[in-house]
Amino acid sequence: MTRLTSQDIRDIPAGLEAYDAELADRTGCSLRALACRAVGLAEAELARLARGVRTAVVPMDSEQGVLPGFAEALAAIAARLGLEAWVTQPDVGGLAEAYEQDAGILLTADDARFVAVNLRTRALSDNNEATARGFVTALELLAGGLGGREVLVLGCGPVGRAAARRLLERGAAPSLYDVRSERARLAASELRAAGKEIRVEKDLEQALRRHRLLFDATPSPGFITERHITPATCVAAPGVPLGLSAGALRSIGPRLVHDALEIGTAVMLLEALIP
Repeated sequence: MTRLTSQDIRDIPAGLEAYDAELADRTGCSLRALACRAVGLAEAELARLARGVRTAVVPMDSEQGVLPGFAEALAAIAARLGLEAWVTQPDVGGLAEAYEQDAGILLTADDARFVAVNLRTRALSDNNEATARGFVTALELLAGGLGGREVLVLGCGPVGRAAARRLLERGAAPSLYDVRSERARLAASELRAAGKEIRVEKDLEQALRRHRLLFDATPSPGFITERHITPATCVAAPGVPLGLSAGALRSIGPRLVHDALEIGTAVMLLEALIP
């Protein structure tokens, strides 16, 4: 997972209400509704499944240390979904606390993995897969459907590869681009081995000019510029930092969904909650 900074997440708890309103304005769905849509769950069913299930957020002191505010942001997102959540003490003590306090879901991350674990069903949800699932859903809502549409997936790391698979499931025609061209070719080969035809883009400029639907899963800032934005361009961007320049941001307006943590965490929690 991308190593976030305190600046990326510090405003999440206080800003969730405004975030929800903006997301609903852009996609027609609140965070809760979008996450439910992504996993195929009715909101009324979520309320039933969440009843009595407590979420323990366990901070982990990994090689780069505990990220200040990260666990608190996760707990706030869980609460926004209607889940009872609390932040435990760090590390093994937190795991023991989750067990002792009869947590139903464990939410934790280090520098390598970010997961939600259902302690009763043993279901595990990975943030990379959940983020791809959530942002593909967001792009589908922004674009008014993905069936038969060409989508440029920028970045072929874990989130980008998962997004390409989800786009194919939704009937889209994804193309792949990565600055490391071999990684894009390998990702395309994986999908072709599964019987899916997929295009690899070699020229970033031409690819950006040709595609109207973009899924930005890169950690590169500002490479999507105003000249790449048309009135039909829609962007789903889980990548941090955001790949759009200031001019591109002005041009695209509400046809963009981007956040550092909210959508991926919400979908991950619901995936873990579903029996």
